[in-house]
Amino acid sequence: MKAFQTICRHLRSLKGFSVEPAPLVNFSTSLYSCGRKKKNPYEEVDQTKYSSLVRSVLSFRGLAQTPESLFEEDCLLYGPVSKHKLSKQDKGARVPRNWFPIFNPERNDSSDPNDSSMPLKIPLQRNMIPSVTRVLQQTMTSQQVFYLERWKQRMILELGEDGFAQYTSNIFLQGKQFHEALESILSPQGSIKERDEKLLKCGYIESIQHILKDVSGVRALESAVQHETLKYVGLLDCVAEYQGKLCVIDWKTSEKPKPFIQNTYDNPLQVVAYVGAVNHDANYSFQVQCGLIVVAYKDGSPAHPHFMDAELCSQYWTKWLLRLEEYAEKKKNHHIQKTD
Repeated sequence: MKAFQTICRHLRSLKGFSVEPAPLVNFSTSLYSCGRKKKNPYEEVDQTKYSSLVRSVLSFRGLAQTPESLFEEDCLLYGPVSKHKLSKQDKGARVPRNWFPIFNPERNDSSDPNDSSMPLKIPLQRNMIPSVTRVLQQTMTSQQVFYLERWKQRMILELGEDGFAQYTSNIFLQGKQFHEALESILSPQGSIKERDEKLLKCGYIESIQHILKDVSGVRALESAVQHETLKYVGLLDCVAEYQGKLCVIDWKTSEKPKPFIQNTYDNPLQVVAYVGAVNHDANYSFQVQCGLIVVAYKDGSPAHPHFMDAELCSQYWTKWLLRLEEYAEKKKNHHIQKTD
C-alpha cells in the first residue's frame, strides 16, 4: 500500500499529469466478476453457414410443396423432432375399468377354406351408436391433433382453401375407387365392369398383387358390424384368410412408405375393434383371431402387410377399450355442460 501511494505522489509531480480519486472498487477472485465485457452470441454466428441454410430453405418455395417437403423444411429450420418416450411405468399404468374379452369363448374358432357361400355384405344402419371411426377421431391425443391441424394449415397455406378441399376430395375418391376395385376382385362372381377394368390397372392394385396371392376364403366384404355389449358399430373392408389365418383385413392407401405397424397410427385399433365386434355380432357365425393392415402405394411399389396375431390383437384391444371409455367420459361431460 505504501508503494502504491509513493507511485501516485510521483505521478502528481509530473507536468500535465493528474490523478483523480476513483470510486471504491471491490475486487473478487471470481472470474465472473472480472469486469470483462460479455460477448454477444449473435456476433459469433457463422454468416456463411447461415446464408447457406436460408438458401436451402427458400429453395423449397420453388417446388410444389408436399407434406414430406414441409416437414423437411421444419427439420432444417428447427432440427429433428424430439419424441417423448414413455417409461415402463407409464406404459402399464392404465387399464380398462370395464374389461370385456375380444374373443368369444362360445364361438367356434375353426374356419373352412372351402366354404363357397357368398361373402356377407350387411348394410350399415345409421343410429345413435357411435362408429369406430368417430370414437378414434374424438379421442385423439393432443399430439395427434396438433400435428394433424398443423399439417392442414400448412397445406392450406400452400394450396389455398379451395385447393386443399380439392386435394382431400381426390384422396377420398381414390380410396373409394380402390375399395370398389378390390370388391370386384375378391367377389366370387368375378364380374368386372368396364369402369373397373381401368381401376384394376391403377398403381394401388398393382401394389397389392403379391398380397392378393395369399388371400382366399373371403367371408365378408364391405360389411357392417356391431358390438351389442360395448355399443359401437363399424364398416369393415374384408374378412378372409391370409396365409391360412382368418383375418379382418383393412386396406389402406398411402403416398409415403409405412414399413412398420407403428407408422399406421390408429389403424391397429380400428382393426381390433372390428375383430371384437365380429366375434360378438349375431350376424356372423365364425370367429376371427387375427388382423391384417395392408398399405398400398399409388406408384405401384410393393404394399406393406402388417399381420396381427391373436396376442398382438389382444394388446391393441386393451388400448381400444381405453379409447371407448375416454369417448364415453367426454360424451358424458359434454352432455352435462349442455344441460347446465
